[in-house]
Amino acid sequence: MSDDKPQALARWRSPAGIFMVLAGAVGAYYLLTEHLTHVAQAVPYLVLLACPLMHLFHGGHGHSLQHQPGKPGEKNTR
Repeated sequence: MSDDKPQALARWRSPAGIFMVLAGAVGAYYLLTEHLTHVAQAVPYLVLLACPLMHLFHGGHGHSLQHQPGKPGEKNTR
């Protein structure tokens, strides 16, 4: 499994990987310079969208302590 990491790094250092990084940087620059007002208008909606997505994909939601063995009503100190 340690062999996957060098292949992933080599992919981004290939000519196609370098092109993808540069094209993404140019696209982000164009988006921010030409459409800054549109991006700024979308920020509140992106924050509102991030809240339920974080709740869905967060994982444990802090419920792991409720399933620990112990007396009812006793807090777990682990």
